Parts: sequence; structure tokens; C-alpha cells
Amino acid sequence: MKLDKQQYQEMLQKKSPNSPLWLDCLKAFVIGGLICCAGQGVLDFYKSRGLSTEDCAAATSITMVFIGALLTCLHLYEKIAKHGGAGTIVPITGFANAIVSPAMEFKSEGLVLGLGAKLFAIAGPVLVYGISASVIYGLILFLMGGKPL
Repeated sequence: MKLDKQQYQEMLQKKSPNSPLWLDCLKAFVIGGLICCAGQGVLDFYKSRGLSTEDCAAATSITMVFIGALLTCLHLYEKIAKHGGAGTIVPITGFANAIVSPAMEFKSEGLVLGLGAKLFAIAGPVLVYGISASVIYGLILFLMGGKPL
């Protein structure tokens, strides 16, 4: 079957549904906001227990990563992402999902070659870039005599 550009565009319009852009944006905003509100609630909980500001930040990050990984393992994060779209990618729970999802997909290949090899398939480049950028910034800071930029 040979199609010209116009026929192809017509066929494409029939087969691909239109996305309700404003509704998708609203859902992403609400779901992302709810995740961030949950993170704020966790932070406030740790503050009420008397942790210092730095300890609260670390404990909140650890807790939110754990919750994101747990929801991914229970196949609940993908259901939330189905409705929340990009709103589930931005918070720290999205990072946990990005690490755990490939690992779960390849766990049948074994602990080392499956789970271990795929654990950082998506997040690996992010970690490499972040670590490299921090080392370069540290070197620049050292060469400037320790004065922050």
C-alpha cells in the first residue's frame, strides 16, 4: 500500500486520539502537588519529632525515595502516573520509580545480570552528571580560593 503525504496524515489523524492538553496539565499539576504536599507532611512530621533542619531534609528525602520505590514495587506508582503524567516524574519519588522500574523488569535474569545491571540504567547518567558537575564545581571553588560563586 503506497500512500502520499496527505493520505498518510488523514490516516494518522484517524488512528491517533487527540490528547486533552489542558486536562492533562491540570492532572499533572494536582498529582505532582499532592506528592509534594505529602513530602512537606513528612518533613513537618520529622520537625515535630525534634530533628534538626539538615536531619529533617535527609530523613524526608530517604522516606520519599522509599515510598516511591515501594509504590513502584506494588505496581501502584504506574497507576498514579497513568493519571498524573509528568506530575509523577518531577518529585523525588519519580527518581525512585526510574531506578526501581528497570530493575523489576529484569529481575528474572538474576540478581547480578538482571537486577544489578539494570538498576541504574536510567538513573546512572543522571548520577554521573551530578557527581561530575559537583567535582568540577569543587575544583573551581578550590582554585578561586574557597569563595563560593
